[in-house]
Amino acid sequence: MAPSTPLLTVRGSEGLYMLNGPPHFTESTVFPRESGKNCKVYTFSKDGTLFAWGNGEKINVINVTNKGLLHSFNLPKAVCLEFSPKNTVLATWQPYTTSKDGTAGIPNLQLYDVKTGTCLKSFIQKKMQNWCPSWSEDETVCARNVNNEVHFFENNNFNTIANKLHLQKINDFVLSPGPQPYKVAVYVPGSKGAPSFVRLYQYPNFDGPHAALANKSFFKADKVTMLWNKKATAVLVIASTDVDKTGASYYGEQTLHYIAANGESAVVQLPKNGPIYDVVWNSSSTEFCAVYGFMPAKATIFNLKCDPVFDFGTGPRNAAYYSPHGHILVLAGFGNLRGQMEVWDVKNYKLISKPVASDSTYFAWCPDGEHILTA
Repeated sequence: MAPSTPLLTVRGSEGLYMLNGPPHFTESTVFPRESGKNCKVYTFSKDGTLFAWGNGEKINVINVTNKGLLHSFNLPKAVCLEFSPKNTVLATWQPYTTSKDGTAGIPNLQLYDVKTGTCLKSFIQKKMQNWCPSWSEDETVCARNVNNEVHFFENNNFNTIANKLHLQKINDFVLSPGPQPYKVAVYVPGSKGAPSFVRLYQYPNFDGPHAALANKSFFKADKVTMLWNKKATAVLVIASTDVDKTGASYYGEQTLHYIAANGESAVVQLPKNGPIYDVVWNSSSTEFCAVYGFMPAKATIFNLKCDPVFDFGTGPRNAAYYSPHGHILVLAGFGNLRGQMEVWDVKNYKLISKPVASDSTYFAWCPDGEHILTA
């Protein structure tokens, strides 16, 4: 059972502490305040029942509902934490170091059994980027990117690689959300004049020339962001270059591609030139919102044919957030913009309100779909 009142963890100059969410906003007794500057890392489990944090000496895990300390792991250097979707595994990562004589370093990615506290497996994971293994929602499949391959494990047995997906040089991958059958989107960067491409596969069918469900290749991509919709029927790919060769933009160039699991693909035609700041799927999986173009930026909702459904016009914005239930969309200008927000009812395309949260760099919806948080 998740706690009935939403809980909120705050890290600041006074250390780490927990607050009761709406309607009380009082300090929570669930978590003893950790004063001091060494609390660099903390995370809730997906269902909100477990909380893990590091204080520069140990990683501690508590049960939020009965306030009990479950485990303490001696990991003073850990900087990343993540629970698996069903709270079976706690993954921790610390920076990789090699010894002075040049021999290989010790494994720095640990996977702990949350019930027993034993270490299930340790891996060497040099990069912090994409450090965490990806689990399917029921945890039957877990995947890691290793040496340009994707390694798949089943039922949290990390001693046996159940399957491998091998292409020229897989740089990144994303597992689909939702129930089985699982799909995986992989990105292979272009080299020597060949284009970059994203391919979709259904697990575990990776072999043979016709194994891929869909394939989309494109030039102008130094990195990509791949976004599955909730129903795992399609992926949006934001392809970015680090430098805009035309000199038009400080941000490099971005293009938006749509790839469906049935093999269809398209370039999403954005009616205004300039950077793509944000793209989000609605929870219905039938439409998505893009925020793009030189300031003042445009925001548009597109359907699965990549046709524009509704245009919000232009404004000082660079981010979009659908509510957990998908019926409200917040368009906002954060970071280097002044924190103006527009709250839209997306069923009727009506502007509900225009709150302001100056100097904000963080935004989150409360799971109740009624409250928002900015910092």
